[in-house]
Amino acid sequence: MTIKTLLIKTHVTMIKQFIILCLILAGITNDVRAQEKLQIAWPGEYKWKIASDQKSGNTRMVELLVGNESFKNWTIIGTMLSLMGSTSVPVKQAMNATYTQTLKNAPQAKLKMIETGTKSGSPWILFRIESPKFNNSAIPESQLYYIIQGKSALYSNFVAVKQPALGVLFIEKWARVFKNSTLVSK
Repeated sequence: MTIKTLLIKTHVTMIKQFIILCLILAGITNDVRAQEKLQIAWPGEYKWKIASDQKSGNTRMVELLVGNESFKNWTIIGTMLSLMGSTSVPVKQAMNATYTQTLKNAPQAKLKMIETGTKSGSPWILFRIESPKFNNSAIPESQLYYIIQGKSALYSNFVAVKQPALGVLFIEKWARVFKNSTLVSK
Protein backbone atom coordinates (compact mmCIF):
# COMPACT_ATOMS: atom_id res chain seq x y z
CA MET A 1 0.00 0.00 0.00
CA THR A 2 1.39 3.42 -0.91
CA ILE A 3 1.77 6.39 1.43
CA LYS A 4 -0.89 8.25 -0.58
CA THR A 5 -3.34 5.37 -0.17
CA LEU A 6 -2.64 5.21 3.57
CA LEU A 7 -3.10 8.96 3.87
CA ILE A 8 -6.42 8.83 2.03
CA LYS A 9 -7.61 5.93 4.19
CA THR A 10 -6.52 7.76 7.36
CA HIS A 11 -8.31 10.95 6.34
CA VAL A 12 -11.47 9.08 5.30
CA THR A 13 -11.42 7.06 8.55
CA MET A 14 -11.08 10.22 10.63
CA ILE A 15 -13.95 11.87 8.74
CA LYS A 16 -16.15 8.79 9.20
CA GLN A 17 -15.39 8.65 12.94
CA PHE A 18 -16.08 12.35 13.23
CA ILE A 19 -19.42 11.92 11.44
CA ILE A 20 -20.36 9.05 13.76
CA LEU A 21 -19.48 11.19 16.78
CA CYS A 22 -21.53 14.04 15.39
CA LEU A 23 -24.47 11.78 14.63
CA ILE A 24 -24.41 10.67 18.26
CA LEU A 25 -24.36 14.30 19.41
CA ALA A 26 -27.09 15.17 16.91
CA GLY A 27 -29.19 12.28 18.17
CA ILE A 28 -29.95 14.34 21.25
CA THR A 29 -32.89 15.85 19.40
CA ASN A 30 -34.62 15.63 16.04
CA ASP A 31 -36.58 18.82 16.57
CA VAL A 32 -35.45 21.17 13.81
CA ARG A 33 -36.95 24.61 14.32
CA ALA A 34 -36.09 27.63 12.19
CA GLN A 35 -33.83 26.79 9.29
CA GLU A 36 -30.43 28.44 9.35
CA LYS A 37 -27.02 28.00 7.78
CA LEU A 38 -23.51 29.13 8.53
CA GLN A 39 -21.97 31.24 5.78
CA ILE A 40 -18.18 31.18 5.61
CA ALA A 41 -16.30 33.33 3.10
CA TRP A 42 -13.65 30.80 2.09
CA PRO A 43 -10.63 32.74 0.71
CA GLY A 44 -10.85 32.95 -3.08
CA GLU A 45 -7.10 32.62 -3.60
CA TYR A 46 -7.48 28.83 -3.28
CA LYS A 47 -10.12 28.51 -6.00
CA TRP A 48 -12.08 26.06 -3.85
CA LYS A 49 -14.27 23.36 -5.31
CA ILE A 50 -16.76 21.10 -3.57
CA ALA A 51 -15.07 17.70 -3.51
CA SER A 52 -17.71 15.97 -1.41
CA ASP A 53 -21.23 16.85 -0.25
CA GLN A 54 -22.81 14.17 1.92
CA LYS A 55 -26.07 14.16 3.82
CA SER A 56 -27.26 11.54 6.28
CA GLY A 57 -30.36 12.23 8.32
CA ASN A 58 -29.87 15.56 10.05
CA THR A 59 -26.14 15.70 9.29
CA ARG A 60 -24.51 17.31 6.28
CA MET A 61 -20.78 17.35 5.53
CA VAL A 62 -19.18 19.38 2.74
CA GLU A 63 -15.48 19.04 1.93
CA LEU A 64 -13.65 21.68 -0.08
CA LEU A 65 -10.41 21.19 -2.00
CA VAL A 66 -8.21 23.54 -3.97
CA GLY A 67 -9.40 23.61 -7.60
CA ASN A 68 -6.63 21.44 -9.09
CA GLU A 69 -6.30 18.98 -6.17
CA SER A 70 -8.01 15.73 -5.25
CA PHE A 71 -8.33 13.60 -2.11
CA LYS A 72 -5.14 11.85 -3.26
CA ASN A 73 -2.97 14.97 -3.50
CA TRP A 74 -4.53 17.71 -1.36
CA THR A 75 -2.41 20.30 0.41
CA ILE A 76 -5.22 22.09 2.26
CA ILE A 77 -8.77 20.93 2.86
CA GLY A 78 -11.80 22.68 4.30
CA THR A 79 -14.63 20.79 5.96
CA MET A 80 -18.05 22.05 7.04
CA LEU A 81 -20.31 19.87 9.17
CA SER A 82 -23.89 20.84 10.07
CA LEU A 83 -25.77 18.87 12.72
CA MET A 84 -29.36 19.99 12.32
CA GLY A 85 -31.45 19.68 15.46
CA SER A 86 -28.42 19.56 17.74
CA THR A 87 -29.14 22.64 19.82
CA SER A 88 -27.79 22.00 23.29
CA VAL A 89 -24.23 20.72 22.91
CA PRO A 90 -21.75 22.95 24.76
CA VAL A 91 -18.98 23.94 22.34
CA LYS A 92 -16.26 22.86 24.80
CA GLN A 93 -17.88 19.42 24.97
CA ALA A 94 -17.88 19.27 21.16
CA MET A 95 -14.19 20.25 21.15
CA ASN A 96 -13.30 17.53 23.68
CA ALA A 97 -15.33 14.91 21.79
CA THR A 98 -13.55 15.85 18.55
CA TYR A 99 -10.16 15.51 20.26
CA THR A 100 -11.10 12.15 21.80
CA GLN A 101 -12.04 10.84 18.35
CA THR A 102 -8.75 12.10 16.89
CA LEU A 103 -6.73 10.33 19.59
CA LYS A 104 -8.05 6.96 18.41
CA ASN A 105 -6.10 7.34 15.13
CA ALA A 106 -3.40 9.75 16.28
CA PRO A 107 -2.43 9.00 19.91
CA GLN A 108 0.24 11.74 19.89
CA ALA A 109 -2.20 14.46 18.80
CA LYS A 110 -2.17 17.66 20.82
CA LEU A 111 -5.18 19.87 21.54
CA LYS A 112 -4.90 23.62 22.08
CA MET A 113 -7.96 25.73 22.77
CA ILE A 114 -7.34 29.17 21.23
CA GLU A 115 -10.41 31.26 21.95
CA THR A 116 -14.08 31.12 22.91
CA GLY A 117 -16.81 33.68 22.59
CA THR A 118 -20.42 34.43 21.79
CA LYS A 119 -21.63 35.91 18.51
CA SER A 120 -25.23 37.16 18.31
CA GLY A 121 -26.14 34.88 21.21
CA SER A 122 -24.38 31.82 19.74
CA PRO A 123 -21.41 30.35 21.64
CA TRP A 124 -18.36 29.43 19.57
CA ILE A 125 -14.91 27.93 20.12
CA LEU A 126 -11.69 28.04 18.08
CA PHE A 127 -9.08 25.32 18.67
CA ARG A 128 -6.39 23.34 16.93
CA ILE A 129 -5.47 19.68 16.87
CA GLU A 130 -1.96 18.87 15.70
CA SER A 131 -1.03 15.28 14.86
CA PRO A 132 2.60 14.42 14.06
CA LYS A 133 1.54 11.00 12.73
CA PHE A 134 -1.30 8.50 12.65
CA ASN A 135 -1.55 4.82 13.57
CA ASN A 136 -1.41 3.80 9.90
CA SER A 137 0.53 6.72 8.41
CA ALA A 138 3.62 8.74 9.23
CA ILE A 139 2.25 11.78 7.36
CA PRO A 140 1.29 14.55 9.80
CA GLU A 141 -1.96 16.52 9.72
CA SER A 142 -3.09 19.53 11.72
CA GLN A 143 -6.50 21.16 11.83
CA LEU A 144 -7.87 24.50 12.97
CA TYR A 145 -11.48 24.06 14.12
CA TYR A 146 -14.30 26.53 14.58
CA ILE A 147 -17.45 25.18 16.22
CA ILE A 148 -20.51 27.37 16.76
CA GLN A 149 -23.86 26.49 18.30
CA GLY A 150 -26.65 27.96 16.21
CA LYS A 151 -30.33 28.15 17.07
CA SER A 152 -31.19 25.04 15.05
CA ALA A 153 -27.85 23.27 14.55
CA LEU A 154 -24.30 22.74 15.73
CA TYR A 155 -21.73 23.72 13.09
CA SER A 156 -18.24 22.23 13.14
CA ASN A 157 -15.78 23.55 10.56
CA PHE A 158 -12.09 23.03 10.06
CA VAL A 159 -9.24 23.65 7.72
CA ALA A 160 -6.44 21.07 7.60
CA VAL A 161 -2.89 20.89 6.25
CA LYS A 162 -0.35 18.07 6.10
CA GLN A 163 1.96 19.54 8.71
CA PRO A 164 2.79 18.46 12.29
CA ALA A 165 1.91 21.94 13.61
CA LEU A 166 0.10 25.09 12.48
CA GLY A 167 2.03 28.33 12.04
CA VAL A 168 0.99 31.59 13.71
CA LEU A 169 0.15 33.31 10.41
CA PHE A 170 -1.98 30.34 9.31
CA ILE A 171 -3.91 30.42 12.59
CA GLU A 172 -4.40 34.20 12.44
CA LYS A 173 -5.64 34.09 8.83
CA TRP A 174 -8.09 31.24 9.35
CA ALA A 175 -9.27 32.52 12.74
CA ARG A 176 -10.36 35.70 10.93
CA VAL A 177 -12.09 33.69 8.22
CA PHE A 178 -14.04 31.57 10.71
CA LYS A 179 -14.84 34.39 13.14
CA ASN A 180 -16.19 36.50 10.27
CA SER A 181 -18.67 33.76 9.36
CA THR A 182 -22.36 34.50 9.79
CA LEU A 183 -25.35 32.47 10.90
CA VAL A 184 -28.14 33.25 8.46
CA SER A 185 -31.83 32.30 8.73
CA LYS A 186 -33.22 30.70 5.57
